[in-house]
Amino acid sequence: MRFSLFAHMERWDESVSYEQAFQNLTDLTLLAEEGGFSTVWIGEHHSMEFTASPNPLVQLAYLAGKTSKIRLGAGTVIAPFWNPIRAAGECALLDVISNGRMEVGLARGAYQFEFDRMAPGLASSDGGSYLRELVPAIQRLWEGDYAHDGEHWEFPTATSVPKPIQQPNPPMWIAARDPNTHDFAIANGCNIMVTPLMNDDDEVVDLKRKFDGAVANNPQATHDPELMVLRHTYLHPESEPEGWRKGAEAISKYFRTFVAWGSNDTTPTNGFLDPKPVEDFAEGSAMLPESLRKAAMIGTPEEVIARLKTYEEMGIDEFGYWIDNSMTHEEKRASLELFIEHVVPAFDKSKVV
Repeated sequence: MRFSLFAHMERWDESVSYEQAFQNLTDLTLLAEEGGFSTVWIGEHHSMEFTASPNPLVQLAYLAGKTSKIRLGAGTVIAPFWNPIRAAGECALLDVISNGRMEVGLARGAYQFEFDRMAPGLASSDGGSYLRELVPAIQRLWEGDYAHDGEHWEFPTATSVPKPIQQPNPPMWIAARDPNTHDFAIANGCNIMVTPLMNDDDEVVDLKRKFDGAVANNPQATHDPELMVLRHTYLHPESEPEGWRKGAEAISKYFRTFVAWGSNDTTPTNGFLDPKPVEDFAEGSAMLPESLRKAAMIGTPEEVIARLKTYEEMGIDEFGYWIDNSMTHEEKRASLELFIEHVVPAFDKSKVV
């Protein structure tokens, strides 16, 4: 099982400058590369300070020049916000810049807040049809001349300029939850990335079941599809038995902010939005620290190794260490260092890029 890092320029107030936030992201990426991580993933979000990332390809192009081995994943780009020609060309350009290290994840989009500003009048729940049209269009443009006449886009003969270095094409990942999306991904030569969010490992088992079902439903697939599980992760030393609480409280703040943005019922101030108060959630809620202690990947190195071994036994190909969590850069770095020192060596390093 490989390990990858999922990170953003994370700002919770004005005390961290954009320059510092980007420096922090770069530092974590370099640490992950040195520690044997396979990929760094950066997503696409608009007008949100806690995930400042209007175009992950720009950040990844910079990181391509600072790194030599770690792969560079745009994960995920939001399908309704991209023209196929632009998406194909910009992704291929990153592949050229990085000498064949680009990967791309695509999703239908989730926040109605973003749709209201980037695709007015479109419901986020309707983004799936854009995703299903965009993916094969990108693949055809990477191959060569292609004219498109679809539901959402129409253009005469065009091609991706440049073409990607990786052939037949760079790895493509689809963010999936429902079985139909899993089927679409496998049928179209893509891998699948999933996140159980704040849910426990029963959700991971269910998502793996959907993945296996999609593989079984598509015996004609010519690639060997892979599954990535993305989880918020925080490690604390064994010398701090209550160390889990700091991580769980920080991740709780992150998810309560996620819910605030998802609710789309409060206008943010200059890109900032307060998390939903703890009092809004009943005792035992998945949003609270005590629940997240069990659901998120939180614990000592020994505890995290044991749990990740169950993921490996399940057949998970890649574990995404989601480091965004409202903590300081120093706290996040200390956790990542523990993971690199103790967890990475416990797995088959021959499978790490």
